[in-house]
Amino acid sequence: MNNALDDGPFFHGTAAALQPGELLSAGYRSNYRPDVVMNHVYFTALRDGAGLAAELAVELLGGTGVPHVYEVEPTGSFENDPNVTDKKFPGNPTRSFRSAGPLRVVREVTDWVRLTPEALQGWRDRLIAKAPHDRGDIVN
Repeated sequence: MNNALDDGPFFHGTAAALQPGELLSAGYRSNYRPDVVMNHVYFTALRDGAGLAAELAVELLGGTGVPHVYEVEPTGSFENDPNVTDKKFPGNPTRSFRSAGPLRVVREVTDWVRLTPEALQGWRDRLIAKAPHDRGDIVN
């Protein structure tokens, strides 16, 4: 599945506090659709894209957590994320991927660009305010 894909480094954004060496695995509920148990774990080669995912994950938990971005290593094969690649962003400019295998946490990254309060409010208005079943389909 990795033919002609990105070489990384890769990043994952989350509300979870993790340590180097820990594994991020599929089999947990989606941040965006809590009724869906994920068959894949998602990641990107864009540090700030992972930051956006981290901030949205915190918002979906009620806005009281801390967003974290981690550099990660896929432990198995991976593919372009079908939720965005060619469906929303032809050619995968978001450099978004998914894997059925775990991602190993390398380190926490702190130099990602945070959303402005206005941008975060815009995301709340567009995504967070929607009921989970109205947040769009997840190709899982």
